[in-house]
Amino acid sequence: MRGYKIFSGSANIEFAKKISKYLSLPISNAGVKRFSDGEISIQIDESVRGKDVFIIQSTCAPTNDNLMEMLILTDALKRSSASSITAIIPYFGYARQDRKAMPRVPITAKLVANLMQTAGIDRVATIDLHAGQIQGFFDIPVDNLYGSIVFSQYIQGKHYKNPIIASPDIGGVARARSVAKSLGLDLVIVDKRREKANESEVMNIIGDVKDKEVILVDDIIDTAGSITKAAEAFKQNGAKSVMACCTHAVLSGSAYERIAKDSLDELVVTDTIPLREELSKIKVLSVAPIFGEVIRRVYYNESVNSLFI
Repeated sequence: MRGYKIFSGSANIEFAKKISKYLSLPISNAGVKRFSDGEISIQIDESVRGKDVFIIQSTCAPTNDNLMEMLILTDALKRSSASSITAIIPYFGYARQDRKAMPRVPITAKLVANLMQTAGIDRVATIDLHAGQIQGFFDIPVDNLYGSIVFSQYIQGKHYKNPIIASPDIGGVARARSVAKSLGLDLVIVDKRREKANESEVMNIIGDVKDKEVILVDDIIDTAGSITKAAEAFKQNGAKSVMACCTHAVLSGSAYERIAKDSLDELVVTDTIPLREELSKIKVLSVAPIFGEVIRRVYYNESVNSLFI
C-alpha cells in the first residue's frame, strides 16, 4: 500500500489530535508561519511523495485565514508529489451563502468549492453541510456525514419521559425529521420571520409541546438568537424543558450571554469548532472518531455510507 499521512491546520489542533489517537498515526509535520503583513507561509517538513494525504482543517473563525491556510497547505502538498489530497473539513465555512436569495449577491459556497478544487483537493469529507446541494458544487467526491448519530445516542441516554423533536425553522425540517424518525418521536416546527441577517422573530409553533421535553435540532448555532427565542416560545407554550442539539457551535457575538440567561436548559454541540469559553449549559460531543473512521475507510477503499446504515 502507498501509505497515508495526516496533516493539521491551526484551526482546531485538538480535534486533529483526537483523530490521530483514533488512527494511532502521528500528525505529520508542517511549518506554518506568517510574514509581518499577515501572509501565510507553509513548508512541509517530511516527504509525502506517493502518499495519500488527509488535511484536517475547519474553516471556522477566523474563516478567511483558516481557508487560505488550507489552500496553501494543499498547494504545498500537491507540489511535493502527494498521490492524493483529501480535505477533512469538520465545519465548512461560507456554506450559508449557497444560492442567490437576493439580486446581485454571490454564491460563495460555490466559489469556495472552486478554490478547493483548483488548489488540488481530490476529495472532501465534512459533516452536516448547511445545505446538502453544496455537494453538487464540487466535481470531486464529497462525503457529507451526519451529526445525528452522536445526538441520537446522547438523547437516548437522557431517558426523557415525554420527549419531542423540534425544528427551529422550516428549512431544517428534513434534518429534524431524520432524528425524530431514528428515535421514533414526533416532530414540531417553529415558524419564524427573519427580519435581517442574524436576527429572527418566532411567530408560531406548529404542533403541541405542552408538558413535553423539547429537543431542538439544527446544524449551526451562531448568535443563538433563533434558538433562544424558540426555547422561550416553547416554555411559554407549556414545555417542561428545552434542549438544543447543534452540530456546529459558531457562537459569535453575544451568543454565550444569551445561552447563559435565556430559556434554553442545555446546549449540546460537537467539537467541529473549538469553543471560545466553557459554559455549564454547553455539552460537547466528539465526532473525531467518525472522521477517523472515514479516513481509514477512504484509504482502504471501503464503504463510507455503511457507517450510517
